[in-house]
Amino acid sequence: MVIQPILDLVSLCAQKGIKNAILSPGSRCAPITLAFARHPEIHCRTISDERTAAFIALGMAQQLEQPVVLVCTSGSAAYNYAPAVAEAYFQQIPLLVITADRPAEWIDQWDGQTIRQPQIYGKHVKRSFDFPDEFSHVDKVWHAQRIVNEAINLANQYPPGPVHLNIPLREPFYPEVGEQFEFKPVKNIEVLASETYISPILETQLRDKLKVYQNILIVPGQQRPDSELQATINILASDGKAVVVTDTISNLQSAHTISFHDHFIGNASVQQQLKPDLIISFGKSIISKSLKLFLRNNPAAHWHVQIAGYSPDTYQSLTTIINIDPKNFLRFLNQNLAKNQDYVNRWKTLNDLVKKNLLETLRAAEFGEYKAISKVLTVTPDHAKIHLANSMSVRYVNFLGLRNQEIICNRGTSGIDGSNSTAVGCSFTTKDPIVILTGDLAFFYDRNAFWHNYPMNNLRIVLLNNHAGGIFRLIDGPARQPELEEFFETNQSLSAKNLAAEFNMEYHLVEKEDELNIALNHFFGASPFPKILEIKTESPKNAEILKWVKSQVQNLL
Repeated sequence: MVIQPILDLVSLCAQKGIKNAILSPGSRCAPITLAFARHPEIHCRTISDERTAAFIALGMAQQLEQPVVLVCTSGSAAYNYAPAVAEAYFQQIPLLVITADRPAEWIDQWDGQTIRQPQIYGKHVKRSFDFPDEFSHVDKVWHAQRIVNEAINLANQYPPGPVHLNIPLREPFYPEVGEQFEFKPVKNIEVLASETYISPILETQLRDKLKVYQNILIVPGQQRPDSELQATINILASDGKAVVVTDTISNLQSAHTISFHDHFIGNASVQQQLKPDLIISFGKSIISKSLKLFLRNNPAAHWHVQIAGYSPDTYQSLTTIINIDPKNFLRFLNQNLAKNQDYVNRWKTLNDLVKKNLLETLRAAEFGEYKAISKVLTVTPDHAKIHLANSMSVRYVNFLGLRNQEIICNRGTSGIDGSNSTAVGCSFTTKDPIVILTGDLAFFYDRNAFWHNYPMNNLRIVLLNNHAGGIFRLIDGPARQPELEEFFETNQSLSAKNLAAEFNMEYHLVEKEDELNIALNHFFGASPFPKILEIKTESPKNAEILKWVKSQVQNLL
C-alpha cells in the first residue's frame, strides 16, 4: 500500500536539492526505502551495516555540503547510527536521519525490533521530529509536509548538522504488484538568507577595540579548503600584520602561515616571546594539544568569529563573539591592522628553523611510522583528498607541517570508529584520489566500510600496522603501567592481506624502507581496484623514534 505522505517526503527532498540517500535493508522501513529507490532524481545506495552506512553518508555530505539521507529499520539499527550522528553534529555536517518505528501503542510491549526511538539521539541532533502515524485528516498530511520542510531547512541552516525524523509505520509495508508511485510537487518552504557584513557602526567599534592590541594571533580551526579565505590569510601573514597558526585540519596551511608549531610551542624557553595580546579564531577544533595549553596558560583577549550559533571557550579566555562571515571579517582586518613584523618574525624564525631541519632529521632516523608517513606524503598527488584516522595518524601529519591536499579527519568526536567509512563516502563523490592514512586499530575496527557492491577504484589505503594502539606508549599515564600492552595498546595480530582478498583490493606489504620506496613507485597509479599498502612496524620502536626526532628538533631551539 502506497502511503502518499511518504512519497511527498521524498519529493520534498528532491525539490530541496537532496540527491543522495544511503539505505540499510529492513522490513519496517520498506515504504520509505521503496519511495527513495524509485524516485528518479535521488541516487540510492544500500549499505547493510548501519554504523558504516551513517559514516559513509557523513563522508558524502561533508564533500557535497548538502544533506544526505539515511534510512534504516526500527530497533537497534537506529542506535547504530549514533556515532556518526554525533560526529556530524560536532563537525556541523548536514544529515537527514530517517528511522522507521513501531506505532506508539506497541512500544514497551515486547514486540520485535522495538525500542524507545523518539529523541534517540538526544542532544546530538539539531532537532528530532516525530512523523504522524496516520493521515485520515487533511491536517495530518499538512503536518507531515510541514515537518519535512522544517527538518531539511534546519539541517542546512548555520551551523548545519544532523536532524532526525522518526516515522511510525503500520503494516502492510509493501505495495501491491503493479501499484504505481506518484511523486507530486509538494509545497516547498524556502529559507532565504543573506551574507553577514560588517556594518559601519560595528566597523567603528572594532577599529577602536583593535587599537589596544599589538601581538595578534589568528588560529583557524577545522574547515574545508577555501581559496578566497586562503588568499586573505596569506596577505595578513605575509604583510606582517598577524601571526596565523594553522593545524593541518584547518586546510589553510601555506608558505606564509605557521605550520610546524607543534615542535616548539611547548618549549618553555621560547613561550614568553610568543605570547599574544589578542587571539582571533574561526572554524571548529584544532589538533595541537601543545597550542591549546599554551593559549590557556598565557591568557589573552579572544575573539571568535562565526556567522551564528554557540561559540565554545576553547582557550578559557573568550571575550568577544563576532557574528560575521569570517571572510568578511578577515578582509576588514587586512584593511585595518598595522604591521607588527617583530612579533611575526619571532614565530617565523622558529617555524623556518624546524621546517629546514625536520626532513633532514627524519632522513637520519630509523625506519618506522614517522619516516614512512613522511615518504608517503611526499609522493601523494596534490589533488588527492587525505583522510586521517585519529590517534597517531592525524598527529604525525600535523607534525609534518605544510600540506597541499585537502585534509579530512573526524575531529568532531575524535573517535576511531568511522574513518574508513567516511573516506569511502568521500570516494563516492569524486574521481580524485582518496587516501586513507590509518593505524591498525582504526582500520580493522571499521572493516565493514568496504562491505558493499559499489566501485571505489580511486581509494588508496596506507595502513600503519604496529599490531597495537601505539599512542598509549606516548601518554605518560598508560606508558608507566604494567598493563600497558594488554589493556591499553590492545595487541592484535591481524594483517590486511585476507581483507584485501575478500574485498578485491590490490595488496602490498612492506617492512623496510627500500621496500616502501619501491612500492610507492606505482601505488598512486591508476587501477580498476582499490589498493592497500600495509606498512608493518613495531610499537616500541615507533615510540623511540618519535621521542628521538622530538629531542633532535628541541636541540635546535
